[in-house]
Amino acid sequence: MINIGDNLPSATLMEYSDVEGGGCSIGPNPVDVAKAAAGKTIALFALPGAFTPTCSAKHVPGYVQRLDELKAAGVDEIWCVSVNDAFVMGAWARDQKTAGKVRMLADGDANFTKAVGLTLDLTGKGMGLRSNRYSMLVKNGKVASLNIEGPGKFEVSDAATMLAQAKA
Repeated sequence: MINIGDNLPSATLMEYSDVEGGGCSIGPNPVDVAKAAAGKTIALFALPGAFTPTCSAKHVPGYVQRLDELKAAGVDEIWCVSVNDAFVMGAWARDQKTAGKVRMLADGDANFTKAVGLTLDLTGKGMGLRSNRYSMLVKNGKVASLNIEGPGKFEVSDAATMLAQAKA
């Protein structure tokens, strides 16, 4: 499992773009994690799935609402990672109104999730292999803080906790 002080794993996530620009075409575009995190402070949070109750009602909205405070505390970008495909993450981004606020990054094959060692097996519940709920503050590709939720919990990966860590 990834720890504080570790570099983010070498992986490619996918991001759906509704508009062309900045070298990105409309539709899914690859995001090289190492390149995208280089030289930046990232508030990264991961969750079990797009459109799920806690994720949609609390987790994503909290980061959207705290965007300005997180930026003021030195966060360059906010990333939401989920084991879903880029099309689902794109639809969820539109639903949650995250454009220009939170990068909704798809880990369709769970390669990033497996590499950080934070998988959650929800096979018996019809969801397959997913990501555990967690957050991490990443500085120049290195984990500065890590907050892993217990099963069924939403207590430490929220935007308020991340904000406190970014300010520290």
